[in-house]
Amino acid sequence: MCGISGIRSYAGPPDAELVRRMMAALVHRGPDGSGYYRDEHVALGHTRLAIVDTAGGVQPMTNEDGTVWVSFNGEIFNYVELAAQLRDRGHTFRTHSDTEVIVHAWEEWGTGCFDRFNGQWALAIWDRRTGSLVLSRDRFGVRPLFYTYVRDRLLFASEVKALLTDPEVPRRFDPAGLDEVLTFWSTLAPRTVFEGISQVPPGSYLVIGPNGETSEHRFWSPSFPDLTEPTDLTGRASMGAEEAAEALREAIVDAARLRFTRSDVPVGAYLSGGLDSAVTASVVAGFTEAPLHTFSLRFADAEFDEGGYQSLMAQRLGTRHEDVVVGERDIAEIFPEVVRHAETPLLRTAPAPMFLLSRLVREAGFKVVVTGEGADEVLGGYDIFREARVRELWTRDPAAAEAAVERLYPWMRRSPNQAPAFARSFFGRNLVAGDPAMSHRPRWDSTSVLKSMLVEDMRVAADAAGDLAATMPAESSSWDVLSRAQWLEMTTLLPGYILASQGDRMLMGNSVEGRFPFLDPRVAELAGRVPADLLMRGLDEKHLLKRAFADLVPAEILARPKQPYRAPDAAAFFAAGSPDWLDAVTAPAAIKEAGVFRPELVERLLAKCRRGGGRGIGNTDSMRLVAVVSVQLLHHDFLAGAGLVEPRLGEAPMAVFDRLRTPEMTQR
Repeated sequence: MCGISGIRSYAGPPDAELVRRMMAALVHRGPDGSGYYRDEHVALGHTRLAIVDTAGGVQPMTNEDGTVWVSFNGEIFNYVELAAQLRDRGHTFRTHSDTEVIVHAWEEWGTGCFDRFNGQWALAIWDRRTGSLVLSRDRFGVRPLFYTYVRDRLLFASEVKALLTDPEVPRRFDPAGLDEVLTFWSTLAPRTVFEGISQVPPGSYLVIGPNGETSEHRFWSPSFPDLTEPTDLTGRASMGAEEAAEALREAIVDAARLRFTRSDVPVGAYLSGGLDSAVTASVVAGFTEAPLHTFSLRFADAEFDEGGYQSLMAQRLGTRHEDVVVGERDIAEIFPEVVRHAETPLLRTAPAPMFLLSRLVREAGFKVVVTGEGADEVLGGYDIFREARVRELWTRDPAAAEAAVERLYPWMRRSPNQAPAFARSFFGRNLVAGDPAMSHRPRWDSTSVLKSMLVEDMRVAADAAGDLAATMPAESSSWDVLSRAQWLEMTTLLPGYILASQGDRMLMGNSVEGRFPFLDPRVAELAGRVPADLLMRGLDEKHLLKRAFADLVPAEILARPKQPYRAPDAAAFFAAGSPDWLDAVTAPAAIKEAGVFRPELVERLLAKCRRGGGRGIGNTDSMRLVAVVSVQLLHHDFLAGAGLVEPRLGEAPMAVFDRLRTPEMTQR
């Protein structure tokens, strides 16, 4: 894990001081070392979190003759196998790092190398032979990569804050980006919430040619079975559950093995109390002779706490277990730092406890954790997938669908099944047979209500939901409703929120790398070939996963209803007294200065929250509050510049490869 940054200049050599400032802004992503390469056209910066080949994996890294340079953030887990293939083809290696595999893979296969990588990455390749800069991002977008054009140069970096070290980069919100967040909970790549700043889409690479011409290419996207041509994994006309479960188990075990053993530093594991982390922790426990070290997040409020299940799993595995107990005040105090790392508006406070959990991991001396993220999207685990089944049934048999609602949300205190009229209104809303986005319409409609608080200048006429539905693959019309819902979730919430705001940013804010076995391409592609009724049997979410690991996971966890991860929202800011910073960023003058929300509506919302200490307000008002607070913090820190401080690289060693300073490249 690392932070990457760089400059492609078209009018004179790139500024070495700027690339140093960009690197310094990313030092939390790579506190173990740094380095930069510079020539007449390009500067590549790197801050390193040393995981693989801690002594030899210095970056930026080059080939033998200095014609190909790489700055790389992430891990290529199959680098050992790829290195063997490349040696057989005549390539010579100086290190044991996965970074050098990228260098030689580019020489051997060009852009075809990305299909061969099993990993999570954001990388920049500078090919001096062709004058081309290539930016690439992994299949699911685990690692972030942003870029912007400023006059005669292209800037790119792992985080927006590095781009903003250049004073010429605009500091304005993009209304269309805000509109997407207030629809999908995140922007859709390549858009961001910052005007003029884009992101490389997941599963894609950009090629920036010698004259600045840019082309975007997709090397991977999720796919699902065609209902009109049912086949099994080998092409036969049917598939048994046992065959599918055995294949899934084999793929997940190998994915977890790779992510646990391919590291030169200790690896821990998260235990949430749910099925996904129970599976990954059980599997990785088989690859260590010493007790596995596990980490959990607990809540002072029993409504959100899963401590009993976490303890059960830790005892079952005999792990060395640590947890952090988070209260409402803890969330409020850390929230400004959380938003600073997330770099996007939030509609929930849930990332804040995850930030505190990764801090615990780092304080325990770990740089890497294996987690269960991705299982819900890949294997059909979310309530929204169950809702999709109910909504489809509603188009055919409303009475049967109404009865099915009673089986939803067993974890929720105020479930829709307790109010039949509300349930009919919710599940019957925007219900059009054949709508490819039918599964997500209720969520998008509920979230879009937040736009009523925007000032006129921040409203856009575009239909973000309709535009996204129109981009669904043509073949999706022959997918199961579950498959269409999975595609939407993998396109919106997974890369933009789960893996970003709640994932990479909260982990790397404390210099911790997360690894996700369920997002191994072999697991995802296998799941994408399994018939939907095996992934979710009726309304039994992740049925196939439960079947595959029934012998490893305690019955209590296998049988418990799915409980989504949640945290206190409005109550975090008001129940224990408002934090000092809240009044400053939500004062009428501050709201007016940011120019996003209508001050009178914000004041009305704040008064409502204060009256009840943030408790007892509805889901929509909770999202409104968190959205307002996070947008105001973003404006304060990123756009007004009040929170930006001059970054420093610190005392970590730096490698300097500067062709413009000296004929010989140096390392110090």
